[in-house]
Amino acid sequence: MKRACLAVSMTLATSAVASEFRLSWPVDCQLGQDCHIQQYVDHDPSSGVQDFMCSGLSYDGHKGTDVALPTLAALEPGVAVLAAADGIVRGIRDGMVDQLYTKDTAETVEGRECGNGVVMDHGDGWVTQYCHLKQGSVRVRKGQRLTAGHPIGDVGLSGQTQFPHLHLSVRKDKKVIDPFRPDPETNCGSDQADLWDSAIAYQPGGLITAGFSTAIPTLASIRGGHADEAPLEVDAAALVFWASAYGSQIGDVLTLHIQGPDTVLLDNAITLTKAQAQLFRAGGKKRRTETWPAGDYVGTAHLVRDGNVISTQIRSMTIAAP
Repeated sequence: MKRACLAVSMTLATSAVASEFRLSWPVDCQLGQDCHIQQYVDHDPSSGVQDFMCSGLSYDGHKGTDVALPTLAALEPGVAVLAAADGIVRGIRDGMVDQLYTKDTAETVEGRECGNGVVMDHGDGWVTQYCHLKQGSVRVRKGQRLTAGHPIGDVGLSGQTQFPHLHLSVRKDKKVIDPFRPDPETNCGSDQADLWDSAIAYQPGGLITAGFSTAIPTLASIRGGHADEAPLEVDAAALVFWASAYGSQIGDVLTLHIQGPDTVLLDNAITLTKAQAQLFRAGGKKRRTETWPAGDYVGTAHLVRDGNVISTQIRSMTIAAP
């Protein structure tokens, strides 16, 4: 999200900031299990991209931390956005529809790229902003005093976004602060104090989800969370295992493996040729016998970078005897 603001756009801070201000995790999800950080603040002032760890998990001009849900279906039960620190609500917006941002919807969000959102004032120049909340979910009022962890709304798909997430912006004296690297004059990747009240491990990309299907799924069905809903019958024409990923880099390897009841059905290693914010790959086998062997099937996906496995997804399913 390039302009995720209810107020004016800010620039990245150029001096050290006080460390007394602390942030708690702003989404009611378990990082690495049912949510992930899709993008960090961009520290490169040029047209290039650099996150706080010298890697590229961001995009040009990105001014916040994006906490993403794995699929659109994950929005349905409601995933709470939480106040990251004690403070007072200074601004709210609600009523914008949840929709994927496209060229056809661009005019409807112009000037309101943040979508539904909340702005909080924490005193001493500190402000946090919460963007892309679900329509109708904002449950705080302007002037309300909140404590850290208080629910303020739900993760949504409003404003300028193409995937369900919370965009969290942090500012000090109207300048953007990266909560993972609050002093931009320190070197990226170096040991440095952050603003989080609990340690948050850096994940430089990874697997989002995986599943079995009877054919190669569409990207829309994977993002929607419906790619593995079709039952796998004993006479299915094919057996496919797929995995979706985020933050890929050139040279990453995505491996897909299916272990059947008595044999390996798939063992692919796919070298990724470009960096992508999100992607998926699939592989499988056509049925050559009258039926698939009854029993347990296990699919395993690994994302490998520089020879090291950085993320794993494992799925299992059972084909019953006819």
